[in-house]
Order: sequence, then structure tokens, then C-alpha cells
Amino acid sequence: MAFDSVSALLEAAKDAGSLWRAVLADDCRDRGVPESESLERMEALWRAMVRSAADYDPRRRSASGLSGGQAAKVSALETPLCGAYMQRVIAAALAVAEQNACMGRIVAAPTAGASGVLPAVLLPLQEREALSDEAMVRCLYTAAGFGQVIAARASISGAEGGCQAEIGSASAMAAAALVQAKNGAPEQMAAACAMALQNVMGLVCDPVAGLVEEPCVKRNVMGAVNAMACADMALAGVGSAIPCDEVIDAMGAVGRLMPASLRETGQGGLAAAPAARAIGERTRRAGAEG
Repeated sequence: MAFDSVSALLEAAKDAGSLWRAVLADDCRDRGVPESESLERMEALWRAMVRSAADYDPRRRSASGLSGGQAAKVSALETPLCGAYMQRVIAAALAVAEQNACMGRIVAAPTAGASGVLPAVLLPLQEREALSDEAMVRCLYTAAGFGQVIAARASISGAEGGCQAEIGSASAMAAAALVQAKNGAPEQMAAACAMALQNVMGLVCDPVAGLVEEPCVKRNVMGAVNAMACADMALAGVGSAIPCDEVIDAMGAVGRLMPASLRETGQGGLAAAPAARAIGERTRRAGAEG
């Protein structure tokens, strides 16, 4: 795809009339397909996102036993401090991330480990504001445009750049998508993306026992809540002092500075805690016996 900078994405948005249409046009050029085919493919991704949350079964558990049933516990909380709407966001993030851990079907957006962020912010919003599936598809194009730039200039891989590159990228994409959902300007989308990345700069990738479960599942919640806060700030006119492209570049640079122990190797951070080592040993023994 053509976009290797947010500034180029914003310029294309001027010519196309909207940012999501600029991404749609770019996809059609890149793959040599008509608009109808591109839209059909994105609609299928949206339907898969919807199913990833709808198919959640609180009785399922991951092979390690670390994941399962957590979303149901949040949904059952009677007096959530965050309010009923945020409760639905948190539960959705957990549900989809648990689906991933339990080998359910999810949409990697941009990765499987961060798959809960986008559906967590978009599904409750669609329900609350009765938004059409077409509106949600436009949000996904917007998210894809910003995700493409992050992948090109930095990384979306925890192994390359830490969790800032994985949950952080998902959060930034979701923030921009939320601004799209509220009909914000492309510049506000860029500001939301930049602020979301700033807020998780330096976040390490430290999966316990090398599994994408702990703390990964709960970090999907953080990514979703961060996206909502940054979208609201951007829609209110709060901007980023550092241009979005420069924020992305800084995230990439920080990722390259991280030691290997903090980039998905399961050797540092939480993964190095005594309890985490014990979980890893239990998991290995169970695998050997199975």
C-alpha cells in the first residue's frame, strides 16, 4: 500500500473527500480490485469481529488455564466504578482476547494478541448509537490506514518493538477509528492516534510462560480504554505537540532500544517473576504429560 506517513494519508484524504475513502482507493489500486470487492472483504472482517465477541463462551478455558471466564465476571459486576458503558467495553476487550487464548476465531487487528481492542471500542458504540455496519466498515478502513503507517515506519510486532508496538498500535488504530465513528476530521484522527501511542510509549512485551495470555488479555482492556480517552480528547480539540509521524518514529526507536528480554521472549518483566516461572514450569510439565 502507498501510505508510509500520516502526512501523506492526510493529503490523500483531502483529494478523496475523506480519510477512509483514501484508504479504500489505495487498497483497490494496490490489489487491482474494484471498490465492491474491497468493501466486501472489509465487511467480512467486520462480521468476523462481531462473531468473535458474540461467540464468547465463559465456560471455555485456555490450555494453560490462565484465560477464560474473565469477561463474564466483569459483565456480572453490579456497580462498576467506570459505569455501564465502560463495563461493556472492558468486557468486550476481555471476551475477544480470551477467544484468542482459547483458540477461538478472531480478527488480528493488527495482531492476534491485540485482537480485543478494536471490537471492544466499536461494538458497544454501534449498539449505543445505532450505527450501521457500513459506518463500522468505514471505521475499519480508517484504522487500517493508520495501522499501515505504523507498520511501515515502526512495527506492529511485540517481538520487534514490545507491547507498545502491538497493543499500542491497536489502541492508536482504535482511537482514530472512534474519531471516524463520530465524524471527526482527519487531523483529529491523527491527533488521537498520536496521543494513544504516546500514552503507551515504552510498554514492554513480557508474556508469562511465553503465552499470549497474562498480562496480554488484560492489556487489551488498557488499549481500548486508552483509545476512548484519546478519541474524546481529539474530538474536543486537544492535539499532540508532536506530529503523529514523529510519534510513530519515536515508538519505533524505543522498540529498537529495548533489550531482547522485554520483547516477547518471556524472559523479562512479569515473565521473570517467581510466580510466572512457576506457571511456566507447570505448563511445560502438563505439555510433556499430555
